Amino acid sequence: MSSPPGGPVRLARVVDLPGAVLLGLGSIVGTGVFVALGIAAGIAGSSILVAVALAAVLATANGLSAAQLAAAHPTSGGTYEYAHRYLGRRFALAAGWTFLSAKSASAATAALGFAGYVLSAAGADAGRLPRTAVALAAVAAITAVVASGIRRSSRSNAIVVSITLVSLLALVVAASPSLADHADRLRPSLRDGDDLADLLHATALVFVAFAGYGRIATLGEEVRAPSVTIPRAIIITLAASLLLYLAVTSVAVATLGAGGLAEVTRISGAPLEAVARATAVPHLHWLIGVAAITAMLGVILNLLLGLSRVVMAMARRADLPRALATIDERGTSPRAAVLVVGGGVAALVLAGDVKLTWTVSAFTVLLYYAITNLAALRLPAADRRYPRAVAGFGLVACVALAVWIVL
Repeated sequence: MSSPPGGPVRLARVVDLPGAVLLGLGSIVGTGVFVALGIAAGIAGSSILVAVALAAVLATANGLSAAQLAAAHPTSGGTYEYAHRYLGRRFALAAGWTFLSAKSASAATAALGFAGYVLSAAGADAGRLPRTAVALAAVAAITAVVASGIRRSSRSNAIVVSITLVSLLALVVAASPSLADHADRLRPSLRDGDDLADLLHATALVFVAFAGYGRIATLGEEVRAPSVTIPRAIIITLAASLLLYLAVTSVAVATLGAGGLAEVTRISGAPLEAVARATAVPHLHWLIGVAAITAMLGVILNLLLGLSRVVMAMARRADLPRALATIDERGTSPRAAVLVVGGGVAALVLAGDVKLTWTVSAFTVLLYYAITNLAALRLPAADRRYPRAVAGFGLVACVALAVWIVL
């Protein structure tokens, strides 16, 4: 493995429980709540709340599988490493490349979502070219932060997550009167097979947002007391995210309707700003615009962290050039891997299509977590913390939803 002469070969353990939870929330409370909910509403219609609940159930099963694997093997790389241990190199390569594909697409989606909110807040042209240019600038800036090390990245993440959570809670409170005025808009519509297919498709898209808990496992090498911290952090992150997603989705659909939410997402990429404008609270849309901007930056930061650690893990096993396994002299950043990942995300941003990049991400991340569950099924009894049925359910559900996306 490559490392500076006399330098560290492993990353330092500097992330505690609060930091791990905030890193998980930074990955989840971002693109999904500010952009993907609008995309999913256009597919599932008024059944979007059901899609959110189903996605959370699947995320919980997958999260428990990832938690017990990470507790048993707390190293960088996530499912890539677990697959090497329990399934063999072919599955490990599949996990590694699906993760890189899925999360690079998610990072590109977050960058484009960030650009949409910035341009909307500035009252500027939100066409494809301006959005792409702003998104590329965001990727370059966050790449520099991540390359500087996990401590600075964690502090930056804590700031942006705090701003985002406070702002979203303000939106929920301000828009809550619409729940009484338009409760009928929340009634699910599942009249035929087409409605069910759309519901499952939307569930797959929303699941990608919840899958941010995986960042905690991917950074396992940098978490203190990992066998205790990682499972707790994943469970806390998923519970908090579910409550927030259900609350935001409810007020958004009640305020604009599922069709209206989908339409503003298609036009501006900034649906929650439209929800804020529809409330009686003046200037709330400015706060939501700021929250969206910070949330997208947080998602990009967390994704670049996770992606770079998987690249580093693959380089350690020579599945990528060994130079990408180099760690800085402080043991806090695989800088070469970070720079390569940043360049790859920038290339995907040039596609400039939020729905396309999110759909690609949904399909590949479902395959990735199918491998996670398969590895969890192979855990020895001494390392297993949850019933094998949990991993079995996660495996079947991931494969089924991946199929729905391509049908």
